[in-house]
This record gives sequence, C-alpha cells and structure tokens, in this order.
Amino acid sequence: MKPVLALVGRPNVGKSTLFNRLTKSRDAIVADFAGLTRDRHYGDARLGAHEFIVIDTGGFEPDASSGIYKEMAKQTRQAVAEADVVVFVVDAREGLSAQDHDIANYLRKLGKPTLLVANKAEGMTEGPQLVEFYELGLGDVHPVSAAHGQGIRSMVELALEPLHLDLEAEEGEQEDIPGVIKLAVAGRPNVGKSTLINTWLGEERLVAFDMPGTTRDAIHVPLEFKGQKYDLIDTAGLRRKGRVFEAIEKFSVVKTLQAIASANVVLLLLDATQGVTDQDAHIAGYILESGRAVVLAVNKWDAIDRYQREMVQRSIETRLPFLKFANLHQISAIKRQGLGPVWDSISQAYKAANCKMSTPILTRLLLEAVQFQAPKRAGMFRPKLRYAHQGGMNPPIIVVHGNSLEHVTDSYKRFLEGRFRKEFSLQGTPLRIEMKTTHNPYKDT
Repeated sequence: MKPVLALVGRPNVGKSTLFNRLTKSRDAIVADFAGLTRDRHYGDARLGAHEFIVIDTGGFEPDASSGIYKEMAKQTRQAVAEADVVVFVVDAREGLSAQDHDIANYLRKLGKPTLLVANKAEGMTEGPQLVEFYELGLGDVHPVSAAHGQGIRSMVELALEPLHLDLEAEEGEQEDIPGVIKLAVAGRPNVGKSTLINTWLGEERLVAFDMPGTTRDAIHVPLEFKGQKYDLIDTAGLRRKGRVFEAIEKFSVVKTLQAIASANVVLLLLDATQGVTDQDAHIAGYILESGRAVVLAVNKWDAIDRYQREMVQRSIETRLPFLKFANLHQISAIKRQGLGPVWDSISQAYKAANCKMSTPILTRLLLEAVQFQAPKRAGMFRPKLRYAHQGGMNPPIIVVHGNSLEHVTDSYKRFLEGRFRKEFSLQGTPLRIEMKTTHNPYKDT
C-alpha cells in the first residue's frame, strides 16, 4: 500500500504550492489569499521507485468552534488520522505565530511521526530566522521553497525514512499470485459496498475464508467463484471478528486510493438513488489515471422508477464519458439481482487488461486504419505511421512508430483506439497509445 503524507499548517503558508510541487500538478488552487483550500485534496506523488499519496488540507485552527473554520479543522483532523507522516508547514518569512503553537500542541498529543517544514525559505537556509521554530518542540526545522523547488527531495526522503522498512515489507507482501485476480470494490459511503461484499460471501457457490489484513487495517479476502480465484481488496471497512464480517459504511478515501492502486480490476459502485456525484467522478478519474481495468455497477436499481432510471443513465453518459469502455450493470445487492453478469465482466476486464497483441497484427491494423482514413496534414507534412507494437500490459499500451507523429491529433488517436479495441475485444480496460517519432540520424550531418 502507498504511504500517505498529510500537509498541515495555518492558512497561507504554502501547503497547496507544496502539494502541486510534490504531485507535479496544478490540481490545488494557489493564490495569495488565506483560507483558499477548505476540503481535503488527494494526489499521487513519486520519489524514485517509491510512490506515495499526498493530502492537501485547509488552514488548520484546532480550537475553531463554529463556522467554516470548524469544518476545515474537521477535514484536517481526518487527513491527519489517515496519514502515516504529518508534514507541518510553517512560514519562514512571517515567523512563528500563536496558531503554529496550537497546531504543534495538537500534533504532539497525537504522537504521530511529524516533520517540521519551514516554507518560503529561499536564501534563508543558513540564517538565524529559523531558530525560533525549535520552540514548537517538534525536532529539527527543514527549510524548503515550494515555489522554487528547493529542498523538496531531501524533505520527502526524511518524511519517508521512518516508513522505509515497512515499504520494503509491503512490496514483498503485495506480489501478484499467478491465477489470482485482485479485485477492489470502490465507491462513496452508503452506496452498498458492504452489502454487496456480504452478499458475495454468503453466496452458495462462493468459497471464502477470512485473512487478517497486513498493513494499515486493509483486509484481503480470498474468494473463489466458478473456479476463478480472487483477492478481494476491501475499501468498505470490513472487520474480522471470528468468522463474522462487520460491515462499516464509513471508509477512508486513502484506503480507496490505495486499494485501487494495488488492484487488477476495480468494481466502481454507484448509487441509483443519487446518480453520479462529484466524488464518483473523482474516483473514476483516479481509476483511469491508475490504468486499472474497471466494471461499473449501479446499485439499488430496484429502488427507483423508470424516469429516475433514465436520469441515472444520462448522468453516467455525461459525467463518466471517459469510461465508455467499461461494462455497465444494474444491480440490487440486497436482493441479489443482476450479480452473475458482474462476475463475467470482471473476468473479461482482467483478460483484456492482460491481453497479448502481436506486432504483425497491430501493424496490419494500423496500416488498414491509415488507408481507410489518413491523419490530417500539419503544415506541409502529414504524419506517417509505419508500424506498431505492444509496449506493456495492465493497462495495454500500444506504441506507434513513424515520422512527424507529434502532429497526430487526439481525435485520430481515438479513431485508432476504436480499431484496436474491436480487434482484440478490449472491453473493460483503458488503452494507451504512445507515438514515437523516428529521427533521421543523418539530419545534422
């Protein structure tokens, strides 16, 4: 499982700038305005071979008792609870404040690994200005500049240092077992994940036994259905109590992201009574970015009428158009309706994600597609697509070689994707097409 770093601090110390620097994105809104971030924000980051999750939080006021600041404090406490390491960000330019002392007192009481980071410290690494932050009693102060990228790598190394041994152990524990499909059930709270899992565990043709989770309370439930073995990665908060599984609907977003990252196939569960929400779209987007095979299931289908069903179908088409490749099922977990076809789609998605595509067939399909519809000209030149081969699996990657391929449009890539999907029955998995332009070695001679 990926380790989790939470960025905590008072408003306007540069937490969102640091978040964007770590995740190499612009996902967090940044402006010189205190209190801009209010909700928790999650992102993927990487240091060398190690991947981790970063949580950006709003300005933290531990003693806030009312209004938006109370809600922001609640969000920050949740982020701290989910984190393996807390990165406490202070402002090196403005110096120490009473609010910094309040936050430090709160973090010391928790006893969670905490790294004290002084942001906006460009040109101040050797200055005496940082000495006052030792008053917080959180150890050494690590100067960084999120805006300029100074000291970021060493900061992350220090943050992950206490988790290094755990990371190595997890890498060994999470190795793929041949013939076993890792299946994660993801979705918002109260969409019926626990009901669905418990229904599966009670199915007559289903063989299941409990196995305690190895890291951070994640639970892996080995299942066998119609001769196929599955490793069910729980995101619904199942707890082991003898042979009785207690379903807890509240779940951590971090656990969902970690489960998605370690799965082969993700079953994204939607709530028919609420349609597709922003959180559903965010989870779906993360599944796509992770390259995981996916199956969509709309639960509580029996609880809505014909008009509501049409509205749900429309919301899926408009809010999740990037998952058109995924099979969609209407189910009722509590009444055990429509569950059989879901297993077929899970198996199909897994096979598609691990499909092997031969170079001759890919090249033939590519040339046939070009003959049917050539790519658009870019100035005086038209991109020339010569041959294709497979560049990876789970998700499948097709690498196309040729000349001037940087001018191939996204619409033409989608046209090629449709051809490849139809030929190899790539239903349920993302497909990535990479263009590699062949350079003339004699061009500069």
